[in-house]
Amino acid sequence: MKRIKHAVCSAVAAGLLSGLLAQPGLAANVEGPSVFWKFSVWGKSRALTAGPEHLAARLAEETGGKFQLKIFYGNQLSKAKENLDGMKVNAFEAAIVCNFYHPAKTPALMVMSLPFLPIKNFDTSIAVRGALYDHPAVVADLERWNAITYTSTHLPQYEFMGTGEPPQKLDDWNGLRVRAGGGVGLAMEKLGAVRQSMPATEVYTALQRGIADAVSFPFTYAHGAYKLQEVAKWFTGNLQPGTADCPIVLNKTAHEKLPQQYKDLLQTLLPEVDNVYRTAYGKADDKYLPIFREALTEVTYDAATREEFQKVAGEPIWRQWVADNQEKFDAQGVFDTVMSAGSGS
Repeated sequence: MKRIKHAVCSAVAAGLLSGLLAQPGLAANVEGPSVFWKFSVWGKSRALTAGPEHLAARLAEETGGKFQLKIFYGNQLSKAKENLDGMKVNAFEAAIVCNFYHPAKTPALMVMSLPFLPIKNFDTSIAVRGALYDHPAVVADLERWNAITYTSTHLPQYEFMGTGEPPQKLDDWNGLRVRAGGGVGLAMEKLGAVRQSMPATEVYTALQRGIADAVSFPFTYAHGAYKLQEVAKWFTGNLQPGTADCPIVLNKTAHEKLPQQYKDLLQTLLPEVDNVYRTAYGKADDKYLPIFREALTEVTYDAATREEFQKVAGEPIWRQWVADNQEKFDAQGVFDTVMSAGSGS
């Protein structure tokens, strides 16, 4: 499914949000049959789920309650790593999926876990992810699971929180046990860190008990959501080693059965959903950054240090990822799509 052009987006979305949402009981603007969709997500309501929550409200509003999207939290429908499996057997109609939970299921999408991709800000995130989702290799990844991308949850850049002595220099990461997945984990290994893997729900205890020295999460919302500041001593403020990708996906079979006016409505609401994430992550920063800075030591790196990190742990990992995957799919084309969209926005 092609994403609609984002030239329409922020201003229109802001107007819809301030105008339409302020008018409860609005008559249906889009007529159609009754539809009930189940949306699978793990964990509780948080910034990550702000998009589908907004979408559910707006679908109901625009259709006079005919199009119902019910969100099931806390693995009620499926475990996080099995949401694509649920799509394949038509167990539910929509979900959030994360590339790093199942790299082999969406190998082309793993490009978004490479370190130091050119995602400078939220507008770049929209451009990069929109272009990537249209690439044939990514479309094929999802179609194998009877799924299509809707939009991204636009995970922010990752940062670390940790215990012990703060790593003020790149050499200080040598020997530290870090929870970091995908390309971020590979980048940290280039600095001599020992990469660990654990579910997000276990990182608080891992820091508290000294099982891990540092953990990476999308900054700042995820650190705050999991209350890591309660057990950490320091955080990195501008390391920005990379991110990951957790798109909202739709069941292809269910989407194809929708009447055209409902398909059009989903597309019309897409920039609103993107804008909701822009706002949600901004609010998280406003809330958590002062808390982090009050309670913890902030570690920042100068431009020369970050350039050195990228030279050591960026380009070599990019080249290796392409070489490892080129025979499986058009890895070079996928990578070039991301880099071109990022540099052009």
